[in-house]
Formats: sequence, C-alpha cells, structure tokens
Amino acid sequence: MPEFVLDLVYLASAVLFVFGLKQLGSPVTARRGNALAASAMLLAIVGTLLDRGIVTWEIIATGLVAGTIIGLLLARTVKMTAMPQLVGVFNGFGGGASALVAAAELIRSGPGVDAGAAAGVTAAAGILVGSVSFSGSFIAFGKLQGFVPGRPLTYPLQRTLNLILFLSLLVASGYLVASAEYPIASAMLAGLALLLGILLVLPIGGADMPVVISLLNSYSGLAASAAGFVLGNPLLVLAGALVGAAGLILTRLMCKAMNRSLANVAFGAFGGGETAGALTEEGEKPVRRTSVDEAALLLAYASSVVIVPGYGLAVAQAQHEAKKLVDILRKRGVTVKFAIHPVAGRMPGHMNVLLAEADVPYDLLVDLDDINPEFARTDVVVVVGANDVVNPLAREPSSIIAGMPILDVDRSQNVIVIKRSLSPGFAGIDNPLFYLDRTMMLFSDAADALGGLAREVKEV
Repeated sequence: MPEFVLDLVYLASAVLFVFGLKQLGSPVTARRGNALAASAMLLAIVGTLLDRGIVTWEIIATGLVAGTIIGLLLARTVKMTAMPQLVGVFNGFGGGASALVAAAELIRSGPGVDAGAAAGVTAAAGILVGSVSFSGSFIAFGKLQGFVPGRPLTYPLQRTLNLILFLSLLVASGYLVASAEYPIASAMLAGLALLLGILLVLPIGGADMPVVISLLNSYSGLAASAAGFVLGNPLLVLAGALVGAAGLILTRLMCKAMNRSLANVAFGAFGGGETAGALTEEGEKPVRRTSVDEAALLLAYASSVVIVPGYGLAVAQAQHEAKKLVDILRKRGVTVKFAIHPVAGRMPGHMNVLLAEADVPYDLLVDLDDINPEFARTDVVVVVGANDVVNPLAREPSSIIAGMPILDVDRSQNVIVIKRSLSPGFAGIDNPLFYLDRTMMLFSDAADALGGLAREVKEV
C-alpha cells in the first residue's frame, strides 16, 4: 500500500475515534459513538495489516475470529451488574498487550543490538504502565467479583515496601535503557511492575473499585500510546492518548462525585464489599414498614413521583418492572422522573445504560444537580436499592462520607425505600433516611416490589 494511502486511512480512523468518543458522552448518541469507534479500530487494523509484514495471515485470522466469538459471547451473557468486572478484565488485557508489544519490539532488534535511548525509554514506559494495569485490573476484578476480599487489605510497612519497589522499578527501567540485554531487562521490569500493580490495588476497598478501574483504564491507554511510540505508529499513539485522557477525566469526575481526592481513594482504605453487611437486623430499629398495596395507593394519587435507582435495581434486573410502573403512572397523569446520581451502581452511567436497556425515555433521566431542587415539591420518592447516594449523613462534617454530593430525597413529602434489609451500603454506615417519619420501608426484592406496585396501581 502506498504510504500516502495508509496516512489517509489513519487520518480517517483518527477522526472516527474522536467523533465516536464525543458521542459516547450522551445516552442518546452512545450506541452510534460506540459503532464509530469500533469502525475506526477495524479500519486501523485493516490498514496496518495491508501495509506491514506480519508473522502469518493464519495467526492473524485465528486471533480475529477467536476475539470476535469471545466478544459476542461476553456481550450476550455478561449481566449489567458484572459490567465493571468485564471492563476491568478488558483494561488488564489491553495493558498486558501493550507491555508485550513494547517488549517484543525491543527484543526483535536482535541480541546485543542497541535499539536507541528513545526506543528504550518509551518501551520501559509501556512495559511498566501496561504491567501495572494488567495485574491491578485483575485484582480489581477479583474484588468486585468476590474472589478477593473487598475490604482494604493493608500490611505492615506498606508504604516503605512500595517505595522500595518503586525505586527498584527505576533501576530496572534504567537497566533496560542502558543495556542491550532486552529479554532479561524486560522480564525484570515486567515482574516488578506486576507486583506493584497487585500491591497498589489490594489496600483499596471494594467501594472504590469503580474509580480504580477508571484509573487503570487510563493506564492501559497510556501504555498503548507508549507502545505506539516504540512501533512508530502515530494512530496507536493517538488512540492510546485518547483513552488515557478520557480515563483520567472520568476518574476526576468520579472523585468529584464522591467529594474525595484521588490520593484519598488510593490510600484511604475506604469501604469494602463484604464488610458492608447488615449492621442491624430489620426489626432492631423503629422503621415505618409498608406493603405493596399501601405504597401503590400513595403512588396512584400522587401528582409527582421521582424514582432513584441504585445497585439493588441492577442486581434484581428490575429495570423492566420499573418501566412498567412508570408507564402506568404516566397514563394516570402522574409526572415521573428518574434521579440519576453520578456514581449510582458500580460504574459511571450504570443506571443510564440499565434504564436505556428497558427503553426508558432519555428525557426522564435527570442528573443530581438538576433534580435536587425538585425534591422539596415532590409528592413521593421511590428509592430502589440505593443507599450511600441518598444518605443524609453526607451533610454531617464528622461522617466518613462528609461532603459527598447526595440526592436530597429526605426533603420530599414521602419516601418509599425498596430494599431487602436495613444493611448499609459500600460505605459501611447506617442511613438515617430509613428511620424518618416520612419514610416507608418496603422490604422486598426490587423486581418483585416494582412488579407488584405496577399491578396494584393499575387496579386502583
């Protein structure tokens, strides 16, 4: 292929990447943006294969077919509740692939042949960041999936050991750049970086894993960009930089949504999946219980209803039942909206994607800043499986979630909370919302409760 044709292919692919990433910013255009980005990657791969020598076409074809089959199976079988884990795995493989490519390009220059300082530096960066992303992502996956304890796993002299490991990485990187013994130096650097990834993520609690996965996603992009410098491939540099920048921006937004710094996430040992069990039994504190019949009457005669979806809705796969309830209420002339917290669920946009799967109109989804002023004049708020994002303790300076932006549901006229029990959220603290006089607790599976409410409201 003539060089100018490949340049045009790469330019077209880059434009598609940028437009695809831009359209991922809205649920309305997200599917089209994903298709554009996928098309950009396909175009880049085809252009590269037609221009560059490859090992064998058989190996490339096998990889493409195997990857396509695996991708289709995962897309069809992985539940929305497990999507953060899947993203973590993809991050890991992306970082690992970049590390392997950077190391292989150096080794390909031949034994004892100096590839140059520039190639050594960029390769060292790719191996280091890619390996950290690989091992860290799989620890994050294990915490979310329950294979690794979700609580922060700390150990004696933790920071001292991390400092020693970091200094060792600098020495190994220097050896890689200064020495032509690329196989040994690459293996040494990768091994230390893999260990660093494990030790960095283990002390972080399960509550912060979505932020960690977002950060590791950025790392995988930076590793890909470094691999692009080693290969001399401008499109790989660009694509990696886009992923790295997007991951960093997303990490910043998530930290802002929790009113925490990235340093606090990395070193604060906050929250944990398996430690967030019930602090109290259902009958241990005075709560106002309700039934499906009573709650349905309240909803049927309300003029405005706001539904707050949380991780419990995702676990119960109750989005379709929520859509049925909304349709019935709207037919009765009730104004219904969904209040979406930026970190509700286990990843940014989790609730948006979940509700979009049930064909909930996008104009019914309202962000935190826009919905909060409306709660004071809302008749009924239905909280479905959410906890920390509606916890009034965030307004208390002494609380561990102090300053975290929350949905002000406690300021509405009536609150119906659908939960299995009074167990706390990821933060591991009780929620005073459950014990307010205006709050009614409907202890049930989210899908069963919403389905029952839809049937009863329809009969009123």
